[in-house]
Amino acid sequence: MRPFLLLSTRADDAAADGELEAIARFGGLDPEREIRRVRLESGPLPAIDLDDWSGVVVGGSPFNASDAPEEKSDVQHRVEAELRGLLDEVVARDFPFLGACYGVGTLGVHQGGLIDRTYGEPVGAVPVTLTPAGRADPVFAVLPPTFDAFVGHKEAVRVPPPGAVVLASSPGCPVQAFRIRRNLYATQFHPELDAPGMVTRVEVYRDAGYFPPHELGLVVERVTNAVVDAPPRLLAAFVARYAR
Repeated sequence: MRPFLLLSTRADDAAADGELEAIARFGGLDPEREIRRVRLESGPLPAIDLDDWSGVVVGGSPFNASDAPEEKSDVQHRVEAELRGLLDEVVARDFPFLGACYGVGTLGVHQGGLIDRTYGEPVGAVPVTLTPAGRADPVFAVLPPTFDAFVGHKEAVRVPPPGAVVLASSPGCPVQAFRIRRNLYATQFHPELDAPGMVTRVEVYRDAGYFPPHELGLVVERVTNAVVDAPPRLLAAFVARYAR
């Protein structure tokens, strides 16, 4: 089997390694042979031949696509340029792609959607409902019609890209997932996170502006008590459909 390519932009090792472990575990992938990670925040994207891979996964990120250009670091500008270049080919080939959280911003902006802070959601579990298109989608059909998922994002899709198929929504965020063409997916919610993984994230990003730092204990308690078990099925379905 050709491995899946995970593109990571998390500078903190605990968050980056936890993301890799979770995607491998829930995707049913051997972490040594069936998934390879490139940490874009630490160096340039190497040359990628898509024929070497089963699919591309973009993990979450502390970056926000909608930040003003002058507020973005040199690393963020580089990462965005590299992802744009890769997405040019991914979209042209309709190559299997799954972007989790940050994937909404990268794929959404690349395809002409409007990403801003209108529909940000606080850290926690929210009810996500599949649209009719989501229930009919070959990957999303493994999910219940409504399920709880972990979110925590400052930006979201305000206007979907032209031609995008909206697959899921939540009360506070109309576009929780969309598809471009047949094989390119982006989710606002985190399909890779269970409660322990979410606790690690909130501890790592306590001072990143997702919640007041003094509320860390309350956020951890809220996350720990949530029952979130459906979203990881999405990773398994994506791997099962596209592994080659």
